[in-house]
Order: sequence, then structure tokens, then C-alpha cells
Amino acid sequence: MSKPANVVLLIDDEPKIRRFLRAGFELNGYVVLEAENAAEGLKMVTFSPPNIIILDLNLPDLHGIEVLERIRSWSNVPVIVLSVVANQDEKVRLLQAGADDYVVKPFGMAELLARGEAALRRYFKTATESPIVVAGPLSVDLATRTVSLNQNSVRLTRKEYRLLHVLATHVGLVVTHDKLLKEIWTGNQRDNIQYLRILVRKLRQKIETDPNHPRLLTTESGVGYRLQSRLEPTPTDG
Repeated sequence: MSKPANVVLLIDDEPKIRRFLRAGFELNGYVVLEAENAAEGLKMVTFSPPNIIILDLNLPDLHGIEVLERIRSWSNVPVIVLSVVANQDEKVRLLQAGADDYVVKPFGMAELLARGEAALRRYFKTATESPIVVAGPLSVDLATRTVSLNQNSVRLTRKEYRLLHVLATHVGLVVTHDKLLKEIWTGNQRDNIQYLRILVRKLRQKIETDPNHPRLLTTESGVGYRLQSRLEPTPTDG
């Protein structure tokens, strides 16, 4: 028996964008629902719950962030936000409001699908409480607190592991500087991003093939860090 298709809800007031998104998601096996405004979208989330939501910020009746906050008041469904704004403060605000990820317009369908799949993997992993997170060649066993890279054990300090643990529980998604600082440090250190940068650099030395060109633990400039769920090929990979 084949597994049921994931259902994606598109909340966007632009018909051209919805047609583009519908074509891309349907080609990849999704069932697609559409809403052209916030009121319709919220109604569909309530009565026809999707597996994932693609939410445009600029809706005619309500700002997307308010829609996101309303959804988050009762649902953990993954939400990917579409925005024409590449402002760092806006990105941080979106993530703090509960977005799983964001894609800045214009964007490619492949990027949106990859980010959506990462959000779904985390959502389903949380639902099944799987203790092992795999990110490319990296494996993190959250139950035994063991880490391996290419099946070789990796020894981490307590803070290095705590950083990796937070990133692993959000694998494929961006985690803000603020969240990482609060999860790892106490007191005045929570406000000093330099501590985080140093710790990230130390962790990269242990899990990256080339720490100067990281592919596993990547930077979201001005926002935070992302543990990639899989490695994208480089030109030298062939």
C-alpha cells in the first residue's frame, strides 16, 4: 500500500504565484489546497488541516505574521513563509513568531521543495520521537548523546554537544542566534554573540571536512545557523 500524499496549503493572493506553486508541488506528488486571503487560509487550516503551509506575508486582509501567530496558537504544522523582504530583522521576527523557514522572492521551486521537505522531516520525526538525527555523513543519537561522522565517533565538549543538539533537533531549518544563546548559556553570556561564533568555529573543526568552507553547519547571515539535512554536491563532486 502506498503512503498517502502530503497535503500543502498555499496561502497567497497572487493567482500566478499559486499556479506556479501548484504545478511544482503536484509534480512532486503533493495534494494542493489554495487560499487567496488570510480568512480563507485560516478556515482551511482549521477544517482541512494540511501537512505543510506555504504562507505569503503580503495578504489583502491580514499580515502574514499575524496569520502565523494565529496558527501557532494551536497548531505545530510546518509553515514556510514567502517574502519579498530580505531584511535580517524581518527574518528573525518570522522565526521567532513560529515560522519553520522562509524563502525570499524570487525563488526557485527546487529550493522551496527542499526547505519544505526538511520541515516535514523534522515534524514527522518529532511526532515519532526518533532519537537519531542524520545530517549527511553526521549522525547524532539524542538518547545516548553520541555523535559519529562517517561512522567514526566524534568527541565533543559539553557546550559543543549542546550546540549540535539544538541544531539537530531543528535539522534542515535555521535556528536564530538568540535561540542558540538562550539554549546554551546563562547570565550575561546569553547576550554575547561572540561566544556563539567561537563555539560554532570549534564544532566545525570536528564535523566539517573543510571548516573554512562549511557544508554541514552553515551560516544564515545575520540570522543564525542551519544544520543541513543533506549535503549539496560541490562542483568537484562530479
